[in-house]
Amino acid sequence: MELSRKKINIALAQKEMTVTQLAKAYGVSRARMNVILNQREVTPVCAGRIAKALGCDVTEILAD
Repeated sequence: MELSRKKINIALAQKEMTVTQLAKAYGVSRARMNVILNQREVTPVCAGRIAKALGCDVTEILAD
């Protein structure tokens, strides 16, 4: 699954969250979260965990 960094940034803005706060909600360090967000592909589980941490549906953060 490919994440859309733009959509994730929009979700972060809507929730008034930082990447650091997202990382904490996800359960990893900020550096690791940046690695995850910059990956081209992630597993469905990873995408689901990010969506849950953002409080949105996984389809809202996937690339078109």
